[in-house]
Amino acid sequence: MLSPVLLVVALLTVLTVTMESDHWTADQQEKFCTWQCLKFTLQWPGSFCLGLKNSSQCRIPPNIQTWTIHGLWPSKAHTCCRCWPIFHSDLKELDPELSQLWPSLLKTQSSFLFWKDEWIKHGSCAACVEGMNSPLRYFQICLKLRGRFDIDRALEDAGIKPSCNQSYPYDKVNHALAPVIGDDPDVQIQCINDEKGQEVLVQVKIPLSQNLTLGCHHKEDQGAEPEPPQLWHTFPGHPCPQDSPVFYFPINHDHPHQPCD
Repeated sequence: MLSPVLLVVALLTVLTVTMESDHWTADQQEKFCTWQCLKFTLQWPGSFCLGLKNSSQCRIPPNIQTWTIHGLWPSKAHTCCRCWPIFHSDLKELDPELSQLWPSLLKTQSSFLFWKDEWIKHGSCAACVEGMNSPLRYFQICLKLRGRFDIDRALEDAGIKPSCNQSYPYDKVNHALAPVIGDDPDVQIQCINDEKGQEVLVQVKIPLSQNLTLGCHHKEDQGAEPEPPQLWHTFPGHPCPQDSPVFYFPINHDHPHQPCD
């Protein structure tokens, strides 16, 4: 059993960490709060599995039928504060929405572990901005952005529907998405190559300013990409070539790594 003196010291240490977790210290703000731009990234589950080295580890929950969130990443900032823990109870009120719009697509990683990784690597850096300064607020913002950038509706309204046989010109895809995600040159519509070498739509990266307005043109942040989450370290996504047709594969819950077989 701890002595009274040691117990007091332990309690003061916990209190200090808790207080610093609730609000960034001046030193932390000076060191990490230099970023001006973010990337809000959405992924298409129908082709996500094609990019995994071990595609058998992929899974798409039965309720997933739409584009899902990959992350919200401040530029030039990564893992700013490991001292700021996140617990499943912090996201209890958001769990139904997060499970629908931000699920893990790996058998080896629960959705909460995915969210936890995103918070530690990226949310802890975004937290120096008022409005995202807690796990709950950060994930609330991500869900609001997902509602704002309705890629599913934009593609469907343009007649671009998931198919194993029909491809679409890049210009048609870009034109369909531009009213929603903008036509800024920093917007990235990303593809992946399937086993036939076809270009398959997989991800969209949307640049945002610190105040979450569309587009970001700060020179110090241009060209800076946040380090990808662990499960995407080997993911071979690339900007869709503008001179190649783009496929938009359907979601296959039974065979997610072979959506068209």
